[in-house]
Formats: sequence, structure tokens, C-alpha cells
Amino acid sequence: MLNIDPIPAFSDNYIWLIYDRDSREAFVVDPGDAAPVEKCLDDMQLDLTGILITHHHLDHVGGLEQLRSRHAPVVYGPANPTVKGIDRRVAAGDRVEVLGESFAVMEVPGHTLDHIAYYRTGDEPLLFCGDTLFAGGCGRVFEGTPPMMHQSLQSLAALPGGTRVYCAHEYTLANLAFASAVEPDNTALNRRVADAEATRARNEPTVPSSIELELATNPFLRCAEPALLEALRAQGRLQGESGAEVFATVRGWKDNF
Repeated sequence: MLNIDPIPAFSDNYIWLIYDRDSREAFVVDPGDAAPVEKCLDDMQLDLTGILITHHHLDHVGGLEQLRSRHAPVVYGPANPTVKGIDRRVAAGDRVEVLGESFAVMEVPGHTLDHIAYYRTGDEPLLFCGDTLFAGGCGRVFEGTPPMMHQSLQSLAALPGGTRVYCAHEYTLANLAFASAVEPDNTALNRRVADAEATRARNEPTVPSSIELELATNPFLRCAEPALLEALRAQGRLQGESGAEVFATVRGWKDNF
């Protein structure tokens, strides 16, 4: 059984620690900073045997060189030659073994062109999605296009509702504030805001989320929902009704929110 804990980094990053209590082996996901990872490994007496990388941004790969130097883990990541230190470059259709569990690689470009995610199927599905899907939001479209990002999010939205979603940032309250501006009458969203505020007041992470919760409350996964379309129409913001057009409208609004 995999155990998964967040390692806080920088001001709002989460580096995900995956470990087996019996073998004391561990993987980390997107180690932007080596120092908090090293401390956690030392405190928990874990042996770092693998690293998963979702994309090339420095806050996701900045600690890679130091961790490789000290621990010699196997590093999996996207087929992007600018990311140094990846041992096994993976793409859609590939599978990665993580402490005895099999993860499918999904290509989810948009935030960056090289962005991938790691998905475990089964009775307790889970997803490491980097900066593509956030709790209540999604990543900015830096290198791709809005239709590309929309398609990537649709592929994640199609995963089972019970899939646990491990994103890489604690952006939830800000994301939900925007979501509430988009859909002020969404009762599921209003409940989520209250829950998230209480969680952060206890200084606890608001993630992992779930696909089911995102479908009910995340405007970027609700681009075909009549309630969201009507909300945009009522605010004079609806420029087109295709999923990609609605996504572009909502993403552009969020960029300037």
C-alpha cells in the first residue's frame, strides 16, 4: 500500500512523497527544492529510489540534480531534452512502476508543451497532475493554446470520479474565489469554499481533491455545463459555446482576476 504525504516547498508548492513503510523506499514527485525533501527523508529514515517529473518548470525540477547526486534514484519525466537528469523519458501509453504499483503516463500539454501526468488505475485511482489541474482551477496556458489545454483537462475529467487528484500547489482558496465569481449560485461550490476555508484555518492542505469534486465545482471542467454557460451569458462574457471557446473565456477572465 502506497503512503502519500505532501512536502511543503517555497510559498505554496507541494512535493509529493510516496513511500512504503515496510521497505522504507520512497519516490518524490516534482522536487523543485531538494532541502525539504532531504529533511523529510532523514526524519522518516526513507531511501529515495525514484523521482517523477511532470514538466520542466524550475519549481518542479530545481532540486533534481542534488537529489540525484546524493541518492541516485531512477528519474522518470517527459521527453524534453532541456530537463537534465531524466533517466527514462516517458510519453502517453508508457507505464511507470512506483514501489510495486503501475502508473499510466498521460500527455496533458497546455501549461507547458511537455507536461505529463501519472495515473494509477484500480479500486483507488489516483493522479499526479502537476500544474495542469488544480483544486478548483487549472494552470495558466504558457506554452500551449486554450484548445490544447481544454483537451488535456477533458482527458483528466474523463477519469473515474473517485480518482484522488494530487496537484502541485496550494492555490485552492484563490481558485475558489474566482470560481465563485463565475458561478455564484453553485451550491456545491459554496459548500466547498466553506470547507476549504476551515481546512486552511487549521493549516492543513486542501489537496488531494477528487475528479468528482472538480466536476461539481471547478469552472475549467464545467465548460459544457448549462449552469456555467448561463452564468457567463448573464454576465455578458459568453463569446462562443464550444468547450474550447468557453474555456478560453474563463481562462482569460482568470488571468486578469
